[in-house]
Amino acid sequence: MILKIIFTIIILIHGLIHFLGFLKAFSFAEVPQLKQEINQFTGVIWLISGLAFLIVAITIWLYPDKWWLFGILAIVLSQIIIFTSWQDAKFGTIANIIILFISILNYGSFSFEREYKKDVEAKLSINKFSSEDILTDADLIELPLPVQRYLRYVGAVNKPKVKNMRVVMEGEMREKGKDWFTFHSEQYNFFDNPARLFFMKGRMFGLNVPGYHKFAEGKASMNIKLFGMFSVVQHLGGVMNKTETVTYFNDMCLMAPAALIDKRIKWESIDERTVKAKFVNGDIDITATLYFDDDGKLVNFLSYDRTSVSDMKQYPFSTPVNKYDNFNGYKIVAEGDGVWHYPDEKFVYGKFSIKDIEYNVSIFK
Repeated sequence: MILKIIFTIIILIHGLIHFLGFLKAFSFAEVPQLKQEINQFTGVIWLISGLAFLIVAITIWLYPDKWWLFGILAIVLSQIIIFTSWQDAKFGTIANIIILFISILNYGSFSFEREYKKDVEAKLSINKFSSEDILTDADLIELPLPVQRYLRYVGAVNKPKVKNMRVVMEGEMREKGKDWFTFHSEQYNFFDNPARLFFMKGRMFGLNVPGYHKFAEGKASMNIKLFGMFSVVQHLGGVMNKTETVTYFNDMCLMAPAALIDKRIKWESIDERTVKAKFVNGDIDITATLYFDDDGKLVNFLSYDRTSVSDMKQYPFSTPVNKYDNFNGYKIVAEGDGVWHYPDEKFVYGKFSIKDIEYNVSIFK
């Protein structure tokens, strides 16, 4: 935030300096810093350029993902008129270079996120559902009693069957031995043909580090890029496919309970508050144990089939739930943790807070 404020101030000052050329051209004020003559036409360009930078300073806050476009246009205009008064205005090039550099970095993040958006829009275009396709008590008959109670608790019965969802989250994440970093994420999950498209905007040491996790057709990839341009973590296929299958099924259990009527899930009752589930997706299958409380809430999810990408080793993985809340008529988990059960300790690697959940979304938001 501090860096953003400083950058905004630089842009504002740079923009205001451009007004000096306009004042000199129309003899509104003496400007001893500009010794070269400036005609009125060029003076108007100085004015327009100054206004352009003021617009950039505003759009940084109103449109933080797209201000780079205004920034590059303002820089081009500014540099053209700087060349016309090079002896007096050449140092303005330094400010333009700084703004251009940061604009390019911002464009990198925008372009990276656009890949995610295109993938989501492609999935939405073929994801069909009907508001008249209702989940009823008859759909629950083959489910274990704890799962039936859970679906009734969350309010999934007598509502449309869930074919996709959009989730917005905030929280903190870390790797073992490293500091926490904050993140904001958005994801779209699809349930007829399993897919999870997860885009995260993280901040590490004040730097923008977005990441895109893609899981579709049984294949998974994870790409984390500094400013959306320079890869710092990249994994593709292999154990990632099974790991993301666990993550996908975890999403179903915690955030889309109505999707648990899926025939690809094989259930085994353990006791009145515990069930084991086997989820099969193509040639990959994973298992998880689900724990419920007396009210019917799902309070924990445990699987032994997930691999930690930090060391590419498999450890027990759980997601204890801390809080439920109401989202668009459903009682859904609102806060929870991501936990690795290492041999020497139980390590909380993520703290997640859900801000919004929508089901059966038809357009990208």
